[in-house]
Amino acid sequence: MTGEGARPRPLVAGNWKMNGRRSAIAEAKAVADALAARETPPRADILVCPPATLVMVMAEILKDAPLAIGAQDCHWVESGAHTGDLSAEILADAGASAIIVGHSERRAYHDETDLLVKSKQQAVHRAGLTAIVCIGETKGQRLAGQTIDVVVRQLERSLCDATTPENTVVAYEPVWAIGTGLTPTNADVADVHAAIRDRLVARFGEAGHAIRILYGGSVKPQNAKELMAVANVDGALVGGASLKAADFLGIIAAYE
Repeated sequence: MTGEGARPRPLVAGNWKMNGRRSAIAEAKAVADALAARETPPRADILVCPPATLVMVMAEILKDAPLAIGAQDCHWVESGAHTGDLSAEILADAGASAIIVGHSERRAYHDETDLLVKSKQQAVHRAGLTAIVCIGETKGQRLAGQTIDVVVRQLERSLCDATTPENTVVAYEPVWAIGTGLTPTNADVADVHAAIRDRLVARFGEAGHAIRILYGGSVKPQNAKELMAVANVDGALVGGASLKAADFLGIIAAYE
């Protein structure tokens, strides 16, 4: 078990969102090939979450690569009359090893509540996969000085009691920084991640030290090394920059 003072093994996860057709697989393969060619692998796990249409084909193409494949969302039940939805079990069968749940875009545009996010986290666990649970505040909430309260409340309500370092990753993404090119200061990131860590330890005991906390929100090669060095930042959830091999490799380089 990872105790206080030690850091969990980092994770750099790419979220392609609603981008990427079959031609984009070449970018992921270029990342995998570059990682495989290195004499010393990065000190981090690497994950790419493409659109659901690409999960199976990418999982097959990259099955022996140092790069895992995940998914961006799932339904909370195993099967049934839910036209257009995909269960965690279906995504696991397609080759996903992890699923993002509670991304701010799902919360904002699909009215997903903390309770629904927790149900999806439990579904991911049920399928034997890792849940990447997203939390984060809006610009209005930050300006009102509510960042810590909002983030801790989302964390508490979105995580189930069965959360462990093995089945769950937390991703802090300030909503106002996603895709805008803006990032909080390193001190701001440190404060929020410290509050998240404190709450994880208070709720889950020693295991709370080992649950990975990712930072997301305009992470790019130019700022990755500095952000990844911040206390309690155990990796990154990367958006647009993960679609280009050179940019994603530049971020991964923070762990060389």
